[in-house]
This record gives sequence, structure tokens and C-alpha cells, in this order.
Amino acid sequence: MDRRKSLRLKNYDYSKSDYYYVTILPQNNKYPFCKIISGQIYLTDIGNIIDLKWKWLFEKHEHLSIDEYVIMPDHFHGILHILPEIVRDGRDRPLQYLKRKPLPQLIGSFKTISSKAIHQAGFYDFNWHRSYHERILRENEIGIKRKYIKLNPLRYQK
Repeated sequence: MDRRKSLRLKNYDYSKSDYYYVTILPQNNKYPFCKIISGQIYLTDIGNIIDLKWKWLFEKHEHLSIDEYVIMPDHFHGILHILPEIVRDGRDRPLQYLKRKPLPQLIGSFKTISSKAIHQAGFYDFNWHRSYHERILRENEIGIKRKYIKLNPLRYQK
């Protein structure tokens, strides 16, 4: 059996509180997610679904906080903030989230739910790339990545 090489850090707990920068690509560029005209993003039907399902991820998982993201014609960038466990009462007992999922499962959920909706919209041969790119952000990188995401449409040339 052909085993894929993992892109994740060994022995790192991807459910721990941190900021994660992700880039997700479609398997091919057959269906653009948007058009960019003079730096303005105009989402396609697929782009609208991606936008809705990205927001759904944060509504479904209370241990996540939505941050900057951008839907580009041929890829998606987003910052996820997995929140720390919070104190439930005055005795400093942590609140245990029953469904505290690590980053790979969260991205898998997003890709699954968005693919299903995209297929239901009639784009039956749409698929996400098998994996995704991720970077665990250091404190000094968060602002840099937010700025990169905001300026990405202005830099886009096709």
C-alpha cells in the first residue's frame, strides 16, 4: 500500500490553543472560486459555498475563533484560532469541550461539508486537493499573515 508522507509536525498537539494559517487548494482549477477585478473579490457559486461552510466550521465548534480569511480564484487562505480551555467556575477547573477537534479533523470537516454542498450545487467533479498547507503562527507572525490575507486580492494577477 502506498503511504503518503505526513506534512504535520510529529508529536505536536494540533488541538492545543494556537493560531494556525492554512492554505487549501482544489484538486484542479476547473472551477474558479471568484473573480478579482481591481482588487475586489466577486465570489462564484462555489466561492459562496466555501464562504458559508468556512463560517459554519466556527459556528459548529465553540473552541474555535474565526480570524482573517480570503477566497481566491484558485485557493483559500485562512487563520484559525483554537481557543484555550476556559475556566468554568471559581475553582480553576477547565471546561472540557466534548468535541475539541484537532486542526486536521477540522480541515477535514470543512472539506467534506463544502464538497458535499458544491456537489449538490451541480459541480459533481469538484474535489479538494488531498492535503493542505498549514503553519503554526508565532505571536509576531499573526499580524503579518493577517496583512498578507487582506492584501492578497490586490496582488492577484491573472
